[in-house]
Amino acid sequence: MRTYGRIGYGAGDGTRRSQGTWVIYATPHVMGRIKRILPRAEQHRSGYLLLADTPELAADLDWLMDRWPLQFIGARNGASAAEAASRMEEQVARHREAEQAAEKILAGRPLTLALGEPAREPRPYQRTAADLAIAVQGLLIGDDVGLGKSFSASLVLGADGALPGVVVCDTHLPPQWTAELALAWPMLLVHTVRGTVPYDPADKLRGHQPDVLIVPYSRLDGWADYLVGWANTVIFDEMQALRNGDATAKGRAAARIADACTYRIGATATPVHNYGIEIWRQINILRPDALGTETEFRREWTSDSAKGKVDDPEALGAHLRAENLLLARTRRDVGREIREPQMIEQPTETDAGVLEAAESDAAVLARFLLDQAGSWHERGQAAREIDLRLRQATGIAKAPFVAAFAKLLLETEQRIVIFAWHRAVYDLLLEALAEYDPVLYTGSETVGQKEASKRAFISGESRVLLMSLASGKGLDGLQAVCSICVFAELEWSPQTHWQAIGRLWRDGQKEAVIAYFCVAADGSDPVMAKFLDIKRMQGDPMMRPGGAVFRPAPSLDRVRALAEQILHKRAGQQELGGAA
Repeated sequence: MRTYGRIGYGAGDGTRRSQGTWVIYATPHVMGRIKRILPRAEQHRSGYLLLADTPELAADLDWLMDRWPLQFIGARNGASAAEAASRMEEQVARHREAEQAAEKILAGRPLTLALGEPAREPRPYQRTAADLAIAVQGLLIGDDVGLGKSFSASLVLGADGALPGVVVCDTHLPPQWTAELALAWPMLLVHTVRGTVPYDPADKLRGHQPDVLIVPYSRLDGWADYLVGWANTVIFDEMQALRNGDATAKGRAAARIADACTYRIGATATPVHNYGIEIWRQINILRPDALGTETEFRREWTSDSAKGKVDDPEALGAHLRAENLLLARTRRDVGREIREPQMIEQPTETDAGVLEAAESDAAVLARFLLDQAGSWHERGQAAREIDLRLRQATGIAKAPFVAAFAKLLLETEQRIVIFAWHRAVYDLLLEALAEYDPVLYTGSETVGQKEASKRAFISGESRVLLMSLASGKGLDGLQAVCSICVFAELEWSPQTHWQAIGRLWRDGQKEAVIAYFCVAADGSDPVMAKFLDIKRMQGDPMMRPGGAVFRPAPSLDRVRALAEQILHKRAGQQELGGAA
């Protein structure tokens, strides 16, 4: 049989993160075809291609070799020719088996769970998500906010060999997860870890070992050594918390724990908060190298290597679904439609004096940031200072007008949620809205205090819940009593806003959800509003194909744009002053 080149296999160390590499030498025209079909391939100067080994890649290579046969060879310091051929056959079979299992599940043939049927009957689409996660062993569940991703993930714990398990979640969510697990598997012993120093959980449970440990992300790094090898299943709730991957201690800890688990599930409707590279970091924890190495992913899907901006998010989303890496369904897909939330931009006045003082202080920093003479570190510090000062000043300058707008809403609404960010803004809103007994749900409160605020709001003791843009991810229950929210401040990521709206726009909501964005014509708001459109373009087409695509804004660095706006405005004021 004619061959068009050679292929060898360099075995890794056997762990999920070092499974080996395929090395290909082929005739020039075949090399060209391979690079076009597999853009992730890296070509070395000496003429060979390198590709990280995964079942999906092996299936592609096997298909290519039907058209252009390659001869298996022994790799230097690697596998023999026979071992390489065996590895290819094994990976192709694994890919085929996973595809067939996924097809059966998506066609409505549920798996049998070792723990029997859950105490609360799951909706069919929730059972499908759990069964698919069990079949492929690593899955990101990205269903719309409010569709019960937590319950779907908890069902995986009923699989054969799934226990013991660990649930990793935001600091405010352990009580909610304890209740969620009790709905599915009331017989399981659940414990939330305390502190960052590991201990034997049995000491807290009268000598009994837990079936499930709940670990907040803030404690994950400290507990990593204990959890590696202890857990057979890991569930990463609101997995966008790991979007920075190995750049953070919790990201490195998450990868170590996942590597030692049989089942690995992520749950988030908003995995991409900035740029598309974030989806690679999360998938790489759940299924290492399923999208190739980071270098391969950037080569295949991005043209902006610095930021990792995906060129075609919708195509990437389709690929993730096709490879059973992502299951992301809209409410329409699963027959749970409720009215789409209405998002209204509310023009808001500002206290000109507050902004003028902040912009005056920031002007020097703005000039320094735009001056290339400064060092990278110095310009970075200037950027952080501008961002902090102008965003906080904008929030403070808007606060009295936001409070007045909230009072207007409260004339007809029983309760409203107000989202903000800076402590000074909370303080102003607390004072201005004191007659409505506002309560706080921010990063400053303990878990117990947050639960008390939630109870007070739901019971009607308070008519205003002041919630941090970052503190409410995954929170459930507010939809039963409230359908109106107000954004007193903006955040750089549109996905943060979507998560916030999702506290109200979820199953159990009987009214139309309305989100008012209080946007000022001055300060940081105009620039932030433009950048929010850019980032929305990365996440929305990937998670909701065919959905609304928002107008892209000019691709400028966000803080440089703030700096330019400050200097432009001050130059205009000086011209007016001179003319006068």
